[in-house]
Amino acid sequence: MSFHDILGQEDAKRLLQNALRKDAVSHAYLFTGPSGSGQMKTALMFAQAIFCTTCEDDACGECLECRKVEHGNHPDLSLLKPDGASIKIDQIRELQRMFSYRSEGVNPKVYIIEGADRMTVQAANSLLKFLEEPPAPAVGILISDNSSSLLPTIQSRTQRIPFSPLHPDIMLQALSSEGVPVPLARCAVSLTSGLDGCRELLAQNWFAEMRNLVLQLAKESLGKGSSAVATAGQKLFKSGLGEHLDILFGMFHLWFKDMLYFLYRKHESIVFIDQLDFISRHARQRSTEQWVAYMEFAAESKGKLRSNANAQLCLEQFLIRLES
Repeated sequence: MSFHDILGQEDAKRLLQNALRKDAVSHAYLFTGPSGSGQMKTALMFAQAIFCTTCEDDACGECLECRKVEHGNHPDLSLLKPDGASIKIDQIRELQRMFSYRSEGVNPKVYIIEGADRMTVQAANSLLKFLEEPPAPAVGILISDNSSSLLPTIQSRTQRIPFSPLHPDIMLQALSSEGVPVPLARCAVSLTSGLDGCRELLAQNWFAEMRNLVLQLAKESLGKGSSAVATAGQKLFKSGLGEHLDILFGMFHLWFKDMLYFLYRKHESIVFIDQLDFISRHARQRSTEQWVAYMEFAAESKGKLRSNANAQLCLEQFLIRLES
């Protein structure tokens, strides 16, 4: 693996490779940005480059140190992620215990903490002491998609490496090369912020089924006296799709936006591109204001789900508003 294998994130790669080249690697980094935009892959790549015995600012992938990282058994690399809903103080204490031993090589030890913003207060305070006074030379990489939740004192003691969402065209090209059908790829790319997130979503058996159901309900809602509300709950909750209503409302939001894209002649931005014929015949059935209102309905429904509202009631209310 090499930095060249990481799509996008040119600024992040430049900062990290410059640090390697100048022998100025910091004691701690904060990789922050939207989930799925490549932070973990970059963190592992950076660790591998630190250990590599061949390259100055990258990883050769062939030396013993590189192969240990790739096989997940490097003794000087520790990975830590939430145990359940949070990272607990015992996990940080175990990390400290492991780092009390000397490194097996000439390089510092490396630890990667995924979901760092999900540390308990006790765990965060314990990590803070570790950041200030590690028992051995160490490089810490904290990964977070909500860095504002981290203690300000932790933020101030780390070098921030910002990650941004990958450009949709880059993700579409990568997914296309992997054989993903264009309609599904465009939908997944529009619902996630990174290639890893896209692949994870596309791997779900229910994703394509959900897309088909959203199209059916969206088309029914444009007709008078439709049976969308009567049949939606039965279709969704009997098939298990009701567990993924956040994706359903996200797809509806994209559908309504596609109507606006057609009205404004931005056909290249349409997500449901395989439905262009239908969209062209129905986009003018509603005003721009109505399509915007429908997008707001979808966003509001998604917000209600996050507030633990009854899922089936959320869906029924949403569809009723579309038909009114």
